[in-house]
Amino acid sequence: MKTENNNDISLILKALKFSSEKHRSQKRKDEIGSPYINHPIQVAELLWNTGKVQDVSVIIAGLLHDTIEDTNTKADEIKTLFGEEVLNFVLEVTDDKTLPRDERKRLQVDHAHKKSDGAKQIKMADKISNIIDVTYSPPINWSLERKKEYLNWTENVMKGLRGVNPELEKLYDESLIKARKVLKIEE
Repeated sequence: MKTENNNDISLILKALKFSSEKHRSQKRKDEIGSPYINHPIQVAELLWNTGKVQDVSVIIAGLLHDTIEDTNTKADEIKTLFGEEVLNFVLEVTDDKTLPRDERKRLQVDHAHKKSDGAKQIKMADKISNIIDVTYSPPINWSLERKKEYLNWTENVMKGLRGVNPELEKLYDESLIKARKVLKIEE
């Protein structure tokens, strides 16, 4: 297979390397402590394969979406290495960790509709990835009630994200239905 733009692939691989280095010591909160990097990879893969997102800046931002929020990465690093457009997408999906968890969650719901189309798609892929994890490899200390609350909250976030990518929306809806079925959560 031949690619039309080797520079795009080089940038994606550079972002993958950067993200893996930044998240190298982090683990997911599941029973086996899965490598954290699996999550940003899945987000980028969902954007590309399911969402058919062809904007390389969105794919790169998908790989980097948690670096500022969850590592020591500074905005200037992303801007220098990947450009202002990628940085803007990453900043749009980054929570302010100085705020309490409930406030961060409220702000995600309140601000979802204000995001750019690229950021909305990243956020959708992020929520799909997290729903899959909550369903099949949840954080070890999460009760069924906490899982239910999380799933319900994602629905509220998704209300503001809809309208930019029908394929991601469809997968989100299917994933949510399946999660509730697998977890035996009735709505």
